[in-house]
Amino acid sequence: MRRLLCFLVLMGYPALTVTAQTVAPASDGPVILTTGEGVVKLAPDRAWVSIAAESRARGPKEAQRATADAMKAVLDKLKALGLPADAIRTSGYDLQPEFDYANGRQTLRGYVARNAVEVRVDDIARAGEVLDAAVGSGATSVSGVRFDLKDRAAAAREALRKAVADARARAEAAASGAGLRVDRVLRIEEQRAAPIEPRPVMMMRQSAAMQADTAPPIAPGELEVRATVTMTSSLK
Repeated sequence: MRRLLCFLVLMGYPALTVTAQTVAPASDGPVILTTGEGVVKLAPDRAWVSIAAESRARGPKEAQRATADAMKAVLDKLKALGLPADAIRTSGYDLQPEFDYANGRQTLRGYVARNAVEVRVDDIARAGEVLDAAVGSGATSVSGVRFDLKDRAAAAREALRKAVADARARAEAAASGAGLRVDRVLRIEEQRAAPIEPRPVMMMRQSAAMQADTAPPIAPGELEVRATVTMTSSLK
């Protein structure tokens, strides 16, 4: 093969790229297919808070202006808490007309404008403080709080390691029951599903008039990161 490549290059042909792939040789003996699961449970160290400001007015510009003023007050308060600029991002903006219906006819009542942001809280102990500050500065709703891990990838790798160990232990247990033992692992496949966003663990909705004297309590609980693999092993 090497001589053929050298000849082609000397003759003016472009160099070729050869990719080698190692395939485990087929086993002549019995094989077993096992499934393993790994679970890592960790306390979350990051929170996401969804905050919105909503205003109504006779005209669209007035509704937009009122919402912009309310959201500016909220953002100024959040920044005053020391949150970095990249921790706040706009998640939605909406302007819609509102109608009254009577006697089969609709009459324009006015417009409602809504501006929503998502706030990342890296110090999870301050999540309640962020909620209280948002509501107290003009936010009309806090639609959800969800928790996550800063290094989810590391947790996923640990769950995968546990899943492989579980599949190997199952193979060894089954082989022992048959009077055999695991010779070698032929194949490992990770059963990967689409990533799932952490679901909100608390839902709340407050008006600006419902300002609490103290920050609402936040209970983050635990998060689970799971991995599943299938393993093919030869026995002897």
